[in-house]
Amino acid sequence: VAKYRAYEGKTVEVPYRGSVLGTAQDILGGVRSCCTYVGAGKLKELSRRTTFIRVSQQLNEIFTPNTVQN
Repeated sequence: VAKYRAYEGKTVEVPYRGSVLGTAQDILGGVRSCCTYVGAGKLKELSRRTTFIRVSQQLNEIFTPNTVQN
């Protein structure tokens, strides 16, 4: 992460598992599905058709053994 950017969440180092293309396509598919559920024809409409709720103090232990920095 560049010096002028803040870390968000937990920073971990994971073993190489191949191209990031598949992961990016999975994320895009999830966003498309979400837009379909809420009736948003465009990504810009998503915030108008939903209520976002901030959740804190959640712990995902799946990356705990690989933690580099909190």
